[in-house]
Amino acid sequence: MKKLNLLIILTFYAFFAPAQSARTDTAILLKPDRVFDGQQIHTGWWVLIIGKHIEAVGEPAAIHAPGDAKIIELKGTTLMPGMIEGHSHLFLHPYNETSWNDQVLTESRAERTARAVVHARETLLAGFTTVRDLGTEGAGYDDVGLKIAIMKGVVPGPRMLVATRAIVATGSYGPKSLNENTFIQGGEEADGVEGITHVVRSQIGHGADVVKIYADYRWAPDGTAAPTFTEDELKKAVEVAHSSGRIVAVHSGTEEGMRRSVMAGVNTIEHGDGGTPELFKMMKDKGIALCPTLAATEAIETYYHGWKKGITPENAAIKHKREMFSMALKAGVTICMGGDVGVFPHGDNAREMILMAEYGMKPIDVLRSATSVNAEVFNQKQLGNIKPGFLADLVAVQGKPDEDISAVKQVKFVMKDGVIYRQD
Repeated sequence: MKKLNLLIILTFYAFFAPAQSARTDTAILLKPDRVFDGQQIHTGWWVLIIGKHIEAVGEPAAIHAPGDAKIIELKGTTLMPGMIEGHSHLFLHPYNETSWNDQVLTESRAERTARAVVHARETLLAGFTTVRDLGTEGAGYDDVGLKIAIMKGVVPGPRMLVATRAIVATGSYGPKSLNENTFIQGGEEADGVEGITHVVRSQIGHGADVVKIYADYRWAPDGTAAPTFTEDELKKAVEVAHSSGRIVAVHSGTEEGMRRSVMAGVNTIEHGDGGTPELFKMMKDKGIALCPTLAATEAIETYYHGWKKGITPENAAIKHKREMFSMALKAGVTICMGGDVGVFPHGDNAREMILMAEYGMKPIDVLRSATSVNAEVFNQKQLGNIKPGFLADLVAVQGKPDEDISAVKQVKFVMKDGVIYRQD
């Protein structure tokens, strides 16, 4: 029995423990072939880590490592800042496994948290050291608990920017149920300027780092998407969130929902399917970023509408997504990398990056989007770049992702806060 218990403990440790535990003063010298510093590529650079931070970066002659520094050769790789997932739902899993409705209505909070722990590890090992998690979709404030558990080292995972329950207009969101006694809501309902003020403050009080609002949803009489909150309600939500230093992410797929969101001064618009050249110009002028979620659209069309990438012709939804993304690029809108992962498998986050390049974005700009751009938009001032003083969140991938973006899936090394979690 004792041997069995020991085996269980060792198995648990092998699954959850980082590849290396680092003291606060540990010195590590990384020697990749190339470094993408968040802006551009540098050949032959080294990076020195001391504790949790980047101590030095540059030409080998400029790096003065302590005599006891651990040297890690990363031949054939490009070292990058830890990638930042801009739109994640760690408490969801792919809808072709279990529908969104059934996840919210039938899966216990314990099961959903257990899944989220696994998803967090898969995300980290895929090279995404930070996620902006935009709503637990019926799992309450459990994202705050997961975030804290990761911070304490209880389980491995990316640093999390959490939105808790997300905010929806009364009657607009799902799941729909005729039995009010067993009804579970996927978000937190709010109405009116006073109501949305209260809910924004309540979510912040419960630990929200970012305020997520559904500016439209599928609640029109014919089941199509229509705006939910008024412009005044959205403006008040932005005012309250910004006064606390939080950013506001808005789900919007209609032209009017996007217009109201832009006029309200939100920080990011998620999905953006209702975008027009005029709206994207307004977003550019106001500094509002787009998180296009290309991968989620392709996944949904595969699951529910029979589309098979590379086999069947692109349907109207895919074509429209391409057109929308092209319009946004042409307008010069800031693009956040975020795929709405959870709709598709966690750990496959880089799928969005590959699609961004396929849909017309230069690979070097995709890399920036997933690192320095997301860090700037999300107000993460010590992330997204490889610079002295920045946190040591670093990822090495095999090959040259600025030439072939698919290299971002060939992860060979992952470090977060100076601790190595993967070294192939």
